[in-house]
Amino acid sequence: MTRPPLPQMLTTALSRWTLLLPPLAAVLLALVWGRTLPNAVAALAGLVLVLAVLAAVHHAEVVAHRVGEPLGSLVLAVAVTVIEVALIVTLMVDSAAKNATLARDTVFAAVMITCNGIVGLCLLLGSLRTRVAVFNPEGTGAALATVATLATLSLALPSFTTSTPGPDFSPTQLTFASVAALVLYGLFVTTQTVRHREYFLPPELIDRPTADDRHGEIHGGTHDGTHDELPSTRETTTSLVLLMVALVAVVGLAKTVSPTIERGVTAAGLPASVMGVVIAMLVLLPETIAAVRAAKRDEVQTGLNLALGSAMASIGLTIPSVALASIWLSGPLVLGLGASHLVLLALTVAVGTLTVIPGRATPLQGGVHLSVLAGYVVLAVSP
Repeated sequence: MTRPPLPQMLTTALSRWTLLLPPLAAVLLALVWGRTLPNAVAALAGLVLVLAVLAAVHHAEVVAHRVGEPLGSLVLAVAVTVIEVALIVTLMVDSAAKNATLARDTVFAAVMITCNGIVGLCLLLGSLRTRVAVFNPEGTGAALATVATLATLSLALPSFTTSTPGPDFSPTQLTFASVAALVLYGLFVTTQTVRHREYFLPPELIDRPTADDRHGEIHGGTHDGTHDELPSTRETTTSLVLLMVALVAVVGLAKTVSPTIERGVTAAGLPASVMGVVIAMLVLLPETIAAVRAAKRDEVQTGLNLALGSAMASIGLTIPSVALASIWLSGPLVLGLGASHLVLLALTVAVGTLTVIPGRATPLQGGVHLSVLAGYVVLAVSP
């Protein structure tokens, strides 16, 4: 009996690993839930947590491949945001006064990581591969405009209102920001998936002569003319179930190891806002991996859809969720950004606008976005 080729063996091993990991992570969560973990056990839980995130990436990509672009990007964005929302709300329930700024810090970190980190990586990798990264400015510009509006209404505006002292919204203002976030996010999803779906496809797919050709390219094709076989209904259903299990395990394990992370942040003498950065980096790991893979395949538009869709979902779903949770939370909900973060947000919007308008980018644009992210990280560690 001959042995299968090495790539086939690796693919089989990866498939089995992603099938086994979510149930194992769920079992570990059941064993450690509600307990104070020693450092060694917390380290093990953290490792399983990262592996569960990677498994979630795999299963989300299977589902996304079946439904096609741009709906596939939306699937992963919403899945990741579910992790973020659940984690923020559970941590705020545990200690509302201590974590009053957690939602703001996490959402803003998500915006900076997606709009500068993931976008920068996609543009850099895509342009290094083909000299110039090409994308659709209509859809990407609409996504960036929505992110900028949501971030301004939810994170910048509270720093300038006068109804309540400090960077807080009054109940009326918070209700408006939450409703506006949901409405704008709903409008964007409708635009992306129904009315103007072609705006969020790579430019070369829009020019396909027939609907059948475009359908085949969207769902299984690659830019070199080859076509991948779509996952079966059984495979897609299995991946969807395991994705849900992985997401539950990630949220639970993250909550379990968060006290250890908080102690580490305090022991290192870092600001409390670093906790929000850690959460955002953790929950956006699936998006980052998926976007980098897309950029390496010369699918820059898919990477940009993932990045900006995640930023939008992070604001559009997190702010209403924490606003609803604040009804029974005893502590304040601080959403307003400080001066340095307002400058970074304005710079991000300005740079992003200049990047999107031409519909083409070189490594320079990727480097500019990554430098803005680097500045944010430095200020987060040393404000």
